[in-house]
Amino acid sequence: MVDYNPPLLRQYATLLHHPSSNPALNSNECCTRVVMEECQLPLIDLNGLKSHDEKERVRCAMAIFKASSEWGFFQVVNHGISPELVKKMRSEQLKLFQTPFELKATCRLLNDSYRWGTPTATQTNQLSWSEAFHIPLTKISEESCYGQSSSLREVMREFAAAMSKLARLLAGVLAENLGNRREVIQDICDESACFLRLNHYPACPVSSELFGLVPHTDSGFLTILCQDQVGGLQLMKDYKWVAVKPNQEALIVNIGDLFQAWSNDVYKSVEHRVMAGKMERYSIAYFLCPSYDSLVGSCKEPSIYRQFTFGEYRKQVREDVSKMGHKVGLSRFVL
Repeated sequence: MVDYNPPLLRQYATLLHHPSSNPALNSNECCTRVVMEECQLPLIDLNGLKSHDEKERVRCAMAIFKASSEWGFFQVVNHGISPELVKKMRSEQLKLFQTPFELKATCRLLNDSYRWGTPTATQTNQLSWSEAFHIPLTKISEESCYGQSSSLREVMREFAAAMSKLARLLAGVLAENLGNRREVIQDICDESACFLRLNHYPACPVSSELFGLVPHTDSGFLTILCQDQVGGLQLMKDYKWVAVKPNQEALIVNIGDLFQAWSNDVYKSVEHRVMAGKMERYSIAYFLCPSYDSLVGSCKEPSIYRQFTFGEYRKQVREDVSKMGHKVGLSRFVL
């Protein structure tokens, strides 16, 4: 039988069985992995933004503002992306990841965007038990990226357009809540730097202590996540890890580093992770980002951060991960 999962167990066998690299043996690290509770993220009905009642529109916008500043995460329903489109996208994603591994790794599907595991990992706490296609929006319409998967192309184009529309709506509301015009984030953000990421977390036979995706913050302005019902997403809240309860009807939205910087720390880019599990898990993330040469400054003075471009930020993140094994993030840019 042809295996469609990447050879994670074989590739990282030495790492997984070497005691010094196992974070579960380190009491401090183990403590940071304990999940204290399961949480229901703030749930926001976006029909409120379309209400004829001004008070209802304001109430909905304030709920988005409150969740972004207190949690950095929230869920949305009545978001405009039809259940039928989500179902079609999930079906195509399943077929894509069930392509034989050797084909995924060598045939340059989706702009050669396939990645798996963590090639730079030297400890298990740096290893992501997952595979993904991280596709620039600019490549989604190109027929040459899809090989024989013409049905995937059409669904991805429709899904990416719907996610982009939703991300810009929410970013506009968040900008307006800080006294700016709604279009200001749209002026900064550019589809040339936005991404759609298809994630697959294979069932992990090794340990429930392994990460499906290592703890991190997102670098862009805004992320919208469409996930299945398996669970595994966790976020840091009040200095402890909490597990996010899946909600089949909702999409998850979280603030990225650049929105935190632009808002002068009003909005919070919160550390989150995915835990590996005994059941495989699928998700799709849309990342709203600025063009690489766009200058990101704070929306008010005095500014907490120096001005920088998204290109500078991405370069610094790559350097830190290469040298230190982890992302440092916004603290590099504090004045």
